[in-house]
Amino acid sequence: MNKKLKVGVIGAGYLGKFHAEKYARMDNVDLVGIVDRNRSLAENVAGKHNTKAYIDHKELLGKVDAVSIVVSTPAHFAVSKDFLENDVDLLIEKPMTVTLEEADELISIAESRGLIIQVGHLERFNPAVVALRDIVKNPMFIESHRLSVYHSRGTDVSVVLDLMIHDIDIMLNFVRSDIKAIHAAGIPVISEHVDIANARLEFESGCIANVTASRISIKKERKVRLFQKDAYVSVDFADCKITVINKTGQDGIGLIPGMGIKQLSFTNTDALEDELVSFVKAVKRREVPEVTGQMGRNALKIALSIMEQINITGGRLLT
Repeated sequence: MNKKLKVGVIGAGYLGKFHAEKYARMDNVDLVGIVDRNRSLAENVAGKHNTKAYIDHKELLGKVDAVSIVVSTPAHFAVSKDFLENDVDLLIEKPMTVTLEEADELISIAESRGLIIQVGHLERFNPAVVALRDIVKNPMFIESHRLSVYHSRGTDVSVVLDLMIHDIDIMLNFVRSDIKAIHAAGIPVISEHVDIANARLEFESGCIANVTASRISIKKERKVRLFQKDAYVSVDFADCKITVINKTGQDGIGLIPGMGIKQLSFTNTDALEDELVSFVKAVKRREVPEVTGQMGRNALKIALSIMEQINITGGRLLT
């Protein structure tokens, strides 16, 4: 009989409670405890899943094999470091850390101790993104829009680190090329941090990506368009549809001469559950996780560079 993995959740806020719920349902996991500085919040989530509540994450040291770090972004580094130095594997919610120096130190500690860091780039487990792996080959132009209605959660960082970083990670996964130049702008509207931003990323491969993210929209919108040789791919996450337009070799046939149009539908799955199942599997089997610490660091580097450009432009939005 396989031994259950002892897991804890650090942070019992909006996202942390969902981590706890998913772990509690796994047969191969023992949810040891929930940690939050707000005792009533920790006790509420722990009570729902028949586990213990703690107010200090250090109380779980020596009791767990792995934890989800779901605290505020500025606290990621200190909390993660404490667990790594006590030989605990981590799933760290994105953004991984506030600075590259912090990310580098966590990666270094993990590597020296043979530990696993998986970064919570949830979109890697989105069924549409998974489907695109077999469709997207060497894209040369990408356009993405990620618009969301306002929520106070996540506003401890800019919209670039809160939302845009998802699309940055997806693009890095598809393009697999270094960045040559970044042009970006954005402004704070409601929060103290940038709430709407646009960035143009130029890759060494020649690919250009135009990325927009906003958390002050009146409706949600998540669309990605990718152009590559002989094909155009459009993804509408809200309608769960992928449109692929590519060459058929039959001139004069179809809506666009010489091009065929194919509509694919995908079913929304529980991406968070898939992510946590993947993390547990990586920990138990000692495998490289789907999104490594280095991948999280790569996305963070681009996001921070975008923020630097926004500061340079003085908040002027690109037109």
